[in-house]
Amino acid sequence: MKTLKLIALFLFVFAAAKAQQKDAFYNDIQNFKKQDSIKFPPKNAVLFIGSSTFTNWKDVQTYFPKHVIINRGFGGSSLPNVINYIGDIVYPYQPKQIVIYCGENDFMGNATAEIVVSRVKKLFDLIRVEYPKVPIAYISIKPSPSREKYRPQMIEANQKIAEMIKVMKRTEFINTYDAMFNADGTIMKDIFLSDNLHMNAKGYAIWQKIMEPYLK
Repeated sequence: MKTLKLIALFLFVFAAAKAQQKDAFYNDIQNFKKQDSIKFPPKNAVLFIGSSTFTNWKDVQTYFPKHVIINRGFGGSSLPNVINYIGDIVYPYQPKQIVIYCGENDFMGNATAEIVVSRVKKLFDLIRVEYPKVPIAYISIKPSPSREKYRPQMIEANQKIAEMIKVMKRTEFINTYDAMFNADGTIMKDIFLSDNLHMNAKGYAIWQKIMEPYLK
């Protein structure tokens, strides 16, 4: 069984390498590799992977001073992109925990909640091939004001991902979604930048308080 998993992993990485040749995120990944060549991150750090919500969190280390953070989020990415580059942004680092924020952009490509859930499951499975015992934390898809029309699907995806994670070992769902609303049920628009998509420091501070207890 282990041999079959290794063969499957090899075939996946080979196919991903071919796909990367014309990928829009190729330069982002090359920049990560350049950073690593100058100073490779330490083992047993907390690895953040996903989309621009992490990319823009450039001072993330100051929010979590008790932890060593490796931030490998790349802007505009959806789950298939993260899956495609898993051999570059996950496997090399030997982290003690992996934290994921990704899935929001998938809805821009007309993905349904069911498709997003299946992609999250695939990402988990690929992580587990290399790191069967490393804790994984998935952060809920946030209610960006600019993407209000997709909110019902995002809520459904969050609910289904949370249910899926309940029966998984060493895997947790971090609910940041609920904390981003006012008492009257409206979104806290003052925690977002002018694009109504990306968060400002106030938004990240809310996330920090929720995420801190989950970090290893």
